[in-house]
Amino acid sequence: MGIRERQERDREAVRRRILDAARDLFVRDGFERVSIRRIAELVEYSPAAIYGYFPSKDDIFFALAEEGFRLMYGDPQDLDALDARPPLERVSEMFWRFYRFSCEHPQYFALMFVDRSVPRIGREYERFAFARHGKQRLTESLEAAVRAGALPSTIAPEVMLRVVSCALIGVAAVRMSDRLGPGEDADVLAREVLAITLAGLQAAPPLDSFRVGSTPGGRVHAPSAAHVSSQELRS
Repeated sequence: MGIRERQERDREAVRRRILDAARDLFVRDGFERVSIRRIAELVEYSPAAIYGYFPSKDDIFFALAEEGFRLMYGDPQDLDALDARPPLERVSEMFWRFYRFSCEHPQYFALMFVDRSVPRIGREYERFAFARHGKQRLTESLEAAVRAGALPSTIAPEVMLRVVSCALIGVAAVRMSDRLGPGEDADVLAREVLAITLAGLQAAPPLDSFRVGSTPGGRVHAPSAAHVSSQELRS
């Protein structure tokens, strides 16, 4: 291994330590309560050294969010393999993968979908293009289910996405906060919530009070199922 390759490897190792330390602190104490100095203390580097890797605390979050979304969406070929399934079954499986992400990567999930203080990702538009594409794949599957008559045409696909996401985020939050009842299985609950929510959408009347892009005061806003992901990606 040459000198340059060794330097790049060492730099990547330090970057990884910074991200892991920051993720742990952000999840434990909340993004807004964590400073660059605290991250530096945990990895035993000076704050100035941290800035040599990330210009700001926001940039550390953006790097973690990028990792999280890539973990959540996985390999695009895995999504391609779902195309042969009936539309509603495809929708159900894609939402189930969203829930499984909360189980397999709870720290990323908490940071991306629970912490209200994290920065918005809109200013990193190009960086998260792949995540918007993943969301579009799910929206297209919802649209296909509507065309197949499995979901109603009276509810916008974006609203369906929001409703089901909120339901699953609720189950994930209950599991992560250890609020399950005695003998209750979070995975079973999530399966039931997903099935009931999709069935409820099939029987739901038009949701005039829950339209994408409007508020009671008539102001337009971007729909959101959680904090960072939907406020910027679901627009």
